[in-house]
Amino acid sequence: MKNIIVLGAGMVGSAIAIDLSKKYNVSLTDFNQDALMKAYQKSSNLKTFLLDVTKKSILQKTIKDFDLVVCAVPGFIGFETLKSIIEAEKDVVDISFFSENSLELDALAKEKNITAIVDCGVAPGMDNIILGYYNEKMKLTDFECLVGGLPKVKKWPFCYKAPFSPIDVIEEYTRPARYIENGEMITREALSDCEFVEFQGVGTLESFNSDGLRSIMFTMPHVKNMKEKTLRYPGHVEYIQVLKKSGFFDTTKIEVNGNKVSPLDVTSKVLFNEWKLGDTEEEITVMRITLKGKNLAGKTEEIVYTLHDQYCKETNTSSMARTTGYTAAAAANILLENKFSDKGVFPPELVGKHETCFSYFLNYLEQRNIVYKKKSKILE
Repeated sequence: MKNIIVLGAGMVGSAIAIDLSKKYNVSLTDFNQDALMKAYQKSSNLKTFLLDVTKKSILQKTIKDFDLVVCAVPGFIGFETLKSIIEAEKDVVDISFFSENSLELDALAKEKNITAIVDCGVAPGMDNIILGYYNEKMKLTDFECLVGGLPKVKKWPFCYKAPFSPIDVIEEYTRPARYIENGEMITREALSDCEFVEFQGVGTLESFNSDGLRSIMFTMPHVKNMKEKTLRYPGHVEYIQVLKKSGFFDTTKIEVNGNKVSPLDVTSKVLFNEWKLGDTEEEITVMRITLKGKNLAGKTEEIVYTLHDQYCKETNTSSMARTTGYTAAAAANILLENKFSDKGVFPPELVGKHETCFSYFLNYLEQRNIVYKKKSKILE
């Protein structure tokens, strides 16, 4: 039986580990004992132990006897952790969503003769996989992804809960958003171009620019219009903009009663309880992926995939952990079953372009009741 090590026992990392433990020997690591205990209580199949991934030599020694590494650490340590894994010559699936460009590690991965599948969650992740597949079938001109995780119960003022740290959410709200328009890269402030959109079963949501295109800006340069926008309940953006414009997300320390403090650190601490998703708190993930282009018959076709996923009461697993984690788990299976064996760093679109892999992802998720519904129409 194959041996897998999962780095990071947060909501998503734990979901990945528990899912994979049904088929493989899985070890789950974290620097937080409470997080490990919480995961073990859900599945006694797991082996758990403490590990600080920032200690490079210890990390590389720890992972040397495993067949596959899954990296689910926070974004701010993600790039260096991934680099350490590649240097240790281990195949890896990564969902740490760091700001650096993972393709910078491609040459190293080829040199070490390993496969790294990165950004393999829900978005980035499944939207890339769908894009990669249809890029092989059509001459695409347009791609748009609208995505968001939302609590079922709206609590004023933010009407938002997250299965991960507020600092990672704030990073999404402050990192400049890049998108492609008429073949040119445009950079705008995050939270800009806010507009209302309708989703069946949810109602009106607001969408805004966020920096979610990532690798496809470089791997799909022929697609002339590409955009990713985040979804929230109406009113959320205004409250975030108030905090942002008032300096609550600034990192430069200020003096308060003789002490130097970072406004961002204080804001994150305050928002932790406000945004923390309860262990059994119900939430949903909604996504709409729209692709346009010329099909094989030369007709302009629009293809739309939609997702509406909910908290799973049977397994006490959040929707965001399910939709993100099980996509990564599918990628782990694809590697372990040798369905994809190219060497280097691969964002999901370069895996999903293969029909076998594309179908594997969709079937794997559907078996876990995560269903992407497809509609298509000819526009001319």
